Amino acid sequence: MRNHRKPGDIPRPDFRSSPGFRPAGLRRSLFPAVSGVLAVLFTGSLLTAAPAQAAPAAPDPSNCAPVSGAPDKRQMRATWISSVYNIDWPSEPGLSPEKQKAELVRLYDEAASYGLNAVFVQIRPTADAFWPSPHEPWSQWLTGRQGADPGYDPLEFAVSEAHKRNLEFHGWFNPYRVAMHDNINRLAEGHPARKNRHWVFEYGGRLYYNPGIPKVRSFVQDAMMHAVENYDMDGVHFDDYFYPYPAEGQGLPDRDTYARYGGGFDNIHDWRRNNVDLLVKEMNERIEEAAPHVKFGISPFGIWRNARTDPNGSRTDGFESYDRIYADSRKWVLEGWLDYINPQVYWEIGHDLADYAALVPWWADLVDGTDVHLYIGQAAYKVGEQPGAWQNPAELSRHLTFNQNHPRVDGDVYFSADSLRTNAAQARRVLVDEHYSHPALVPVKEDLGGSAPPPPAIVGATRTSEGVELTIEAAPDSETAYYAVYRFDGEPAEEQVCDLADPRTMVGTVRSGGGTTAFTDPGAPESQTYYVTALDRLHHESDAGRPRYLR
Repeated sequence: MRNHRKPGDIPRPDFRSSPGFRPAGLRRSLFPAVSGVLAVLFTGSLLTAAPAQAAPAAPDPSNCAPVSGAPDKRQMRATWISSVYNIDWPSEPGLSPEKQKAELVRLYDEAASYGLNAVFVQIRPTADAFWPSPHEPWSQWLTGRQGADPGYDPLEFAVSEAHKRNLEFHGWFNPYRVAMHDNINRLAEGHPARKNRHWVFEYGGRLYYNPGIPKVRSFVQDAMMHAVENYDMDGVHFDDYFYPYPAEGQGLPDRDTYARYGGGFDNIHDWRRNNVDLLVKEMNERIEEAAPHVKFGISPFGIWRNARTDPNGSRTDGFESYDRIYADSRKWVLEGWLDYINPQVYWEIGHDLADYAALVPWWADLVDGTDVHLYIGQAAYKVGEQPGAWQNPAELSRHLTFNQNHPRVDGDVYFSADSLRTNAAQARRVLVDEHYSHPALVPVKEDLGGSAPPPPAIVGATRTSEGVELTIEAAPDSETAYYAVYRFDGEPAEEQVCDLADPRTMVGTVRSGGGTTAFTDPGAPESQTYYVTALDRLHHESDAGRPRYLR
């Protein structure tokens, strides 16, 4: 939600979630009958022709009864692609640009084949960059040496290739982590942390920028905003690392910073939370000013507070992010500083201390009454690797079935891309079969603006050895980003227009190529009718243009 309009890598180790840790059959009816334009639209003379200029309006959706049993047409379906430690991409440092590109293309193609519609790619893992940044050095995870030019622009390539596949691209940033070691002299020469050593503290064997220093907060925003301002991203994404997770026997070394900047706060804990709040609030404001179409979201630890601590908390008994890492994720939602919240609900249904079936309703209740979307972070990395429920390849599918009873859940994000092809491959197949066997459109965030383009036209349809190839043309001067293609067996019929609300009629989406765009339907039967709609980059969908029938 945009405020003025309101009424670390994802943790792979499992220490925080351990029990002992406490820090086809479509409806064919109209509701009433549609007349007028549709009566002309479906006459025999129009069944096989689709001139570009003909784009009759679809009927008023209020004329259509809800499609019984239809799944959600709009869902966020995404995967995290992690670069720190080369978890997902690149698979190892020092690969040639060609190999790095091939690896990312493979991850994108796999995501599309699973029915996903977005990728969250880590592009600033440790105060470094996956693009030529004027603020920070090239990432060591690209070449093996921080500051070494990889020979191409990975962010430009990553955004472009995602959009070719009509995947939303969310740039994933870690705001304050500087290094996965504690030796500042190992950082690249000229690194801002080396030039401003008083900005940095060592904690738990790692280096962090100090969130309590105002110049640090301004600097990390500048570093991240450079990517927002110079690349065609769809989202800005933070993980759950602001202040570091507690290290046994260590206190945060920021008492002097509190003494200098903490005036007006009764205790250091409230001051630390306010430092994180300011980062979130200010980033929201800066993104809105620079790129108002770009969504801003955070994936916090799955527990805000437990109900035994705070009556507003969840029915859990686990690690409290509000108190231990100073992340007031509940406040960010209620203040409208985010477009989406993506909590890491990395526990199974029935977990003793952090039950998935307790946490999802809590988060759904939190976003209710706000404009903030809710996506659930799913622990694909646990499947087959953790005992109990995680040995069942149906566990992730059970989560999505549970989510269906909570309409404020707008989708899911999986950690991580490599897990979906390895340890969670069988679970992914169950998930796709039971939930992702049809495409889904990304949910619309209404307060970001945008509007549906005019209906497009199908100006060509040819049956080839690869299926049916449609040629699609946008209305002149429209802001069309991509198209959704729908297919029905047999000849055109009035009720089909209402059934466009059912995603089971959608055969796919395709990015607009400018001018005309080709779409191939490989599964086309002998006799079918096609409809196409146009969508802007914020996913507002037009009425369908004139249908095209192929015998």
